[in-house]
Amino acid sequence: MTQAPAHASSPSATPSDDLVATFQIEQQPARGRIVRLGAVVDEILRRHDYPEPVANLLGEACALAALVGSALKFEGRLIVQAQGKGPVSYVVADYDTSGGLRGYCSFDAERVAEAVAEAAKSFVRPGARTLLGEGVFVMTVDPADMNDRYQGVTPIDGETLALCAETYFAQSEQVPTRVRLAVGEVHDADGSAYRAGGMMIQNIAEDDARGSTEDAWVRAQALFETLGEDELVDPLIPPETLLYRLFHEDGVRLYPPKPLRAYCRCSEDRVVGMLKSFPAADIAEMTEPDGAIHVTCEYCSRVYAIPPETVGE
Repeated sequence: MTQAPAHASSPSATPSDDLVATFQIEQQPARGRIVRLGAVVDEILRRHDYPEPVANLLGEACALAALVGSALKFEGRLIVQAQGKGPVSYVVADYDTSGGLRGYCSFDAERVAEAVAEAAKSFVRPGARTLLGEGVFVMTVDPADMNDRYQGVTPIDGETLALCAETYFAQSEQVPTRVRLAVGEVHDADGSAYRAGGMMIQNIAEDDARGSTEDAWVRAQALFETLGEDELVDPLIPPETLLYRLFHEDGVRLYPPKPLRAYCRCSEDRVVGMLKSFPAADIAEMTEPDGAIHVTCEYCSRVYAIPPETVGE
């Protein structure tokens, strides 16, 4: 694989947005990935009228899905989801190894408003634990060939999905991992737009050649702790510049990035196939006065108008 050193003097070396890339800290047993989302996450979040805390939660899920999913060595999907008994009952982000990303949240607007008002009394921003309540955090690896589907489940832990992910890796993968996620809005003359970013680092296990990696991992984490959420979403800070800020003393190599795009798996054929599973009486009841069955995709909000005769007897 071609390697490119990350340094502040080459801001044009890597695209700044809608990408995920691997990096390696030079001469250290630590590697990581960085994701930057601009138009992609804005499109996903604008498809629904999400309150700001809910949009932030979904943006975190999208960034996390890209960070983890980009490590897959085969064609398929990585699905990040969390569900609980709180104002947000369900959040899911779906990363496809072709670079496609989609996401959706199910929430109770009245309960979200109450949670926001309560959090404001303590001058805090409601996060994962407040919005989802007691529940579970799930990562699912779904290979395209449908073989060896794997799912890991851990409790929702902390006010960010980053903390949930760290718990997941500690319990399910036994890989020391640090994750930072951020979502924000930028404003200019054309209006506002959502942005999201994320970074994760992982310790490479010691072996006879490397010896102990404990001290190096402590150092990598200390540098990682200096990463600010504002840096992850700032459109004026390219990925290589951000990595240089963090790890320039040791050196860091940024590998060629993978572009990301907003997508949806829905199609008329899928909708018709789903409708065919219903009995004829239900199909008749679903048919509206204009003579069609209307189905709205939860992810992209596209509305399908399906003639009942298309579904069949």
